[in-house]
Amino acid sequence: MNFTSTLVEKRLRSFASQKRKEASLWFFKTGKGQYGEGDKFLGVSNPQMRKIAVEFFDLPIGEIEKLLKSPLHEFRQTALFILARQFEKGDEKKRKKIFDFYISHTRFVNNWDLVDCSAHKIVGCFLWQKKSDILIKLARSKNIWERRIAVVSTFYFIKKGDSEKFLRVASILIKDREDLIHKALGWMLREVGKCCGQEIEENFLKKNYDKLARTTLRYAIERFPEQKRKMYLRGNI
Repeated sequence: MNFTSTLVEKRLRSFASQKRKEASLWFFKTGKGQYGEGDKFLGVSNPQMRKIAVEFFDLPIGEIEKLLKSPLHEFRQTALFILARQFEKGDEKKRKKIFDFYISHTRFVNNWDLVDCSAHKIVGCFLWQKKSDILIKLARSKNIWERRIAVVSTFYFIKKGDSEKFLRVASILIKDREDLIHKALGWMLREVGKCCGQEIEENFLKKNYDKLARTTLRYAIERFPEQKRKMYLRGNI
């Protein structure tokens, strides 16, 4: 069977829900001046998109690109689900091709869930034990989603017990003004404590306490015992 983007779109449309669409428009902040301004939704759930991604695992990259360039959020997300699966199953040559494709199409990975379902699985995994200067470039980008890609990509390293890449990225973004970057930094700091050692996390928190956004701090200390969490929130460290 010749898989095409048109067939994927048809399958996605068959799951469309007006109720879910309206909820997504609110949840992903698509109003004027909000981070998701102008994003469009069909109203398809993550499990449904993942199911379709499995069905169309062999979709050619040219057809994936058509989905990724769509104004419809679920088309882009399904494209990323397919890319991540192809990357996971691919050899080094295939992975390099997908990595290069992803980096050249970051402007379409333009909401937090799109970043979070793909960045560590493609960018982070590909860069493991390789030169990772691209993360610094992304961290310095004017584009919020590229900056979030830089942060979330380090999740792969963190899960391997390597916090160094994240700490480099965090040092660049610690004064970022965007709440979605604050949340990503806090999430990854929490994972550093879990996977690399709480001492590393706390060293970073104590060293940078005065620079941290409150949101970052709250996310980072979620797993701390209540007494220690209160201590950090009060600044008694």
